[in-house]
Amino acid sequence: MSMIQLNGIDRVFQLGDSEVHALRQINLGIDAGEYVAVMGPSGSGKSTLLNLLGLLDRPDAGHYLLEGQDATTLTAEDQARIRSERIGFVFQSFHLVPRLTAGENIALPLMLAGIPPAERNRRVASALRDFGLEDRAHHRPDQLSGGQRQRVAIARATVMHPAVILADEPTGNLDRATGEEVMELLEALNASGVTLIVVTHDQLLGARAARRLTMLDGAIVGDERKHG
Repeated sequence: MSMIQLNGIDRVFQLGDSEVHALRQINLGIDAGEYVAVMGPSGSGKSTLLNLLGLLDRPDAGHYLLEGQDATTLTAEDQARIRSERIGFVFQSFHLVPRLTAGENIALPLMLAGIPPAERNRRVASALRDFGLEDRAHHRPDQLSGGQRQRVAIARATVMHPAVILADEPTGNLDRATGEEVMELLEALNASGVTLIVVTHDQLLGARAARRLTMLDGAIVGDERKHG
């Protein structure tokens, strides 16, 4: 069974008097541990698909099975719990809390999940070490470089040991060298068994993935896998 299974997914938005079909009859299976890039022009449905996979949005039709459970029928509370425990998000604009230090930003998901302080501190210290941020633990986001901010964001996204990481243009605000470092961090997590789904319009970045989905007008029009 696929870790992620989408069956007949539609998502329609009302814009004034018109309907926008953001997703059209999406049928997709992604296995645990896969590395998938979602490509396509602006407005093709990439971010809508990612929001749906991350349980930030619900489809208008179809079913989304995550680890065998039909996520479309869950209550908002159950969706929030699964989002907290099983899904890590990495965004182009980092989404760090400005008034919190790097360490406090990383600790945030653990606090929200009710992890006891001793275990929380252990996990944060481990994450700071793993991501080369030990000397930045007490710095706020405005005292960090773009690359450091994205490393804090990835540490925060993975501190709950999620099964899947959803990355939306994770290198979009970074120079090429820093973006390369960030992708290597994400790919190392994928190599350890975490499912990695990256939305990007960058052909070079997309070419790194083992599987590339191409979207156009809300539909998946291409599904290529690397061989060998």
